[in-house]
Amino acid sequence: MSRSIEQVQHCTTMAEVRRQIDALDDILVPLLVQRTGYMTQAARIKQADHQVRDEARIQAIVDRVRERALAQGGQPDVMETIYRGIMEASIAHEHREFARLRAGHASEAGAQTAGSAA
Repeated sequence: MSRSIEQVQHCTTMAEVRRQIDALDDILVPLLVQRTGYMTQAARIKQADHQVRDEARIQAIVDRVRERALAQGGQPDVMETIYRGIMEASIAHEHREFARLRAGHASEAGAQTAGSAA
């Protein structure tokens, strides 16, 4: 099995480099959209806002990503930086989703209470 770094094609122009990066982004963006969808599910499943940030899980992801980057011939420090950014954006998204989902339930409960009082 070849490592990912060995699949990088030799480019002689910036246009070639950009074309290759765009092709990878076409693969990465849909995967990141899926990842974000799971963050929405996590917001639905978690019972309290303080559960959104899980430092042990963050460290486990960092450790795993660093190992995988090294195994694929990549730079562990670069991958860690990228993933920490992804995780911070994901945590912010999950906090927003947690609040949005709970606000919807609060509005429904308020409407039911108001309706029953009438």
